[in-house]
Order: sequence, then C-alpha cells, then structure tokens
Amino acid sequence: MASNAVATITRMMETLPEALHNQIVEHLREYIAELEDELRWEASFNRTQEQLVAAARQAKQEIAEGKAEPMDLDRL
Repeated sequence: MASNAVATITRMMETLPEALHNQIVEHLREYIAELEDELRWEASFNRTQEQLVAAARQAKQEIAEGKAEPMDLDRL
C-alpha cells in the first residue's frame, strides 16, 4: 500500500503528458540520491562528532600552550 505522499505524486504525474514521465522520474532519482547522500553524511558526522570535539579541544590546548604554528597556506 502506497503512502499518501506516493499516491499524491502518482496523481500529479497522471495529469502530465506521458512524454514527461521519464524526465520526472530522472529528476526524482537525482533528488533521492542527493537526499540519501545527505543522510549518509549526517550519520557519518554523528558517529565522529566526539572525535571532532576531542581534536578541537586538543588544538585549542596546543594553541594556548604555544605549541601551534599559523597555517602556511602556500605550503598546502
């Protein structure tokens, strides 16, 4: 059984010429792929957030202790 959202999209597509259906499907595929990518990125970020906080604290401590050097962007 389709959700209300899927049923709504189906009804919307039915009002359009069939020639546009493939184009719409391709746009939906791209959009859904972007959403899935965003979900994967967010999950990855959430898994590593504690490590990022720890690295930031360490960097802040090293700066306070004078152990850090300004980044030379020309060396990158």
